[in-house]
Amino acid sequence: MTRFPTSLPLARTPSPMDAPTLGWGIIGTGGIAGQFVQALQRHTGQEVVAVGSRTAERAEAFARRTGVEHSYGSYQQLVEAPGVDVVYVASPHSEHRDHALLAIQAGRHVLVEKAFTRTATEAREVMDAAAQAGVVAMEAMWTRFLPQTDVLRQLLADGVLGRIETVLADHGQYFAFDADHRLFAPALAGGALLDLGIYPVSFAHLVLGLPDSMTAVGDLAATGVDAQVSAVLRTRHSHALINTTLKARTPTTAAIAGTDALLALSGPFYAPAVLTLEDRRSDRRLERPRDSIAWHLALCHEAAHLASLIAEGAAQSPLLPADETVEIMSTMDFLRQSVGALLPGELPAHRSP
Repeated sequence: MTRFPTSLPLARTPSPMDAPTLGWGIIGTGGIAGQFVQALQRHTGQEVVAVGSRTAERAEAFARRTGVEHSYGSYQQLVEAPGVDVVYVASPHSEHRDHALLAIQAGRHVLVEKAFTRTATEAREVMDAAAQAGVVAMEAMWTRFLPQTDVLRQLLADGVLGRIETVLADHGQYFAFDADHRLFAPALAGGALLDLGIYPVSFAHLVLGLPDSMTAVGDLAATGVDAQVSAVLRTRHSHALINTTLKARTPTTAAIAGTDALLALSGPFYAPAVLTLEDRRSDRRLERPRDSIAWHLALCHEAAHLASLIAEGAAQSPLLPADETVEIMSTMDFLRQSVGALLPGELPAHRSP
């Protein structure tokens, strides 16, 4: 039995300002791309040197809005642009594989928005191509690189929670049905899982590892994408209960329940959150407040981490290794296919979890 600590551990996460400076190119001009650029400009020493889009007009508008010097009307021009060391892929999920491979073929490192690709097969293809080219490919699951996650890792490593029995995590947002919106479009790999559910699935993997078995139920939207999925991921004696939905706003909280203590993350748990540790044997509790950085600017941590890896000559991230990203996508494949949400041209899978 591990003694309840007198204080929570300090985060060991380096300051994003200390990472070596690299030149970044941005693929995509949507909201997340704008937030990423803002995060780098405000909280890192990274340089965003270029942006690329399907049209020169969109790229130019984004560049003017964000203060990026160069814009290109093709992704090929972007990945080959002078001064670009690493490419951030912020296009729809349906394009992640192709855009990541385009950058890798140009000799660029890549940071690919979550979900990393549409499927585990695509994820493995990208990771293998990066390894062969000698560049780093990393999933932009920003939660993994936040200071609070380092505190969580330390608590798990120290056994403070005891044996982990149950993990809870949810992510639901309300979106009015619109067949033309990317979240409801099968051709753009829409659905709750790939956009929202990736967070609770990744959280469960962080705590418990690859599931031994899985069970899922879900509802489909009129277009055939998954609108709501609830699942149990079982690993040895532990259960992870997760939910994701496009049909309602949920608390977006997470918790890890062990035999000795409970660790709770306030909503939204995937962003800078309040951590609360409660002792099972008494009324003792410890609380870590949210990090002061604005939540949408906390994307700076993933960029700084990747820049440091590249400068050090590392092949992959120890915080989110390539194999784990592929395993997470394998879990996503099983859950999505279990509820009948198939990608265009995809055949139903008949396999055990």
